Amino acid sequence: MKILIADDSRVMRQIVIRTLRQAGYDDHDIVEAEDGRDAYEKVQAEKPDLVLSDWNMPNMTGIECLEALRSAGSTVPFGFVTSEGSEEMRGKAADAGALFLIAKPFTSETFTEHLDGVIA
Repeated sequence: MKILIADDSRVMRQIVIRTLRQAGYDDHDIVEAEDGRDAYEKVQAEKPDLVLSDWNMPNMTGIECLEALRSAGSTVPFGFVTSEGSEEMRGKAADAGALFLIAKPFTSETFTEHLDGVIA
């Protein structure tokens, strides 16, 4: 299994990776992307089994990345890990094809709750 983590903050990518490991997803390969455009390109090249993306990033936002992937025919499972979790954002994410939106701050239990059944 391969998980792509897209966030413009290197520190936040490390926190997400650590939380994944604490949640028991420590045997998965991790690919990092520094913004939505990088994530889009790495989905094409790396073929991850799951994308965990921030919403607000330079060059291409997370939602723009998801919309571009879906327009290109990609069906990669996609979820957001972001600082905002309003109902409007959750609706927009779901409409674009996201499986979930995890709002910061999060715990390993939050990841388990959303990822069980999505990744093995």
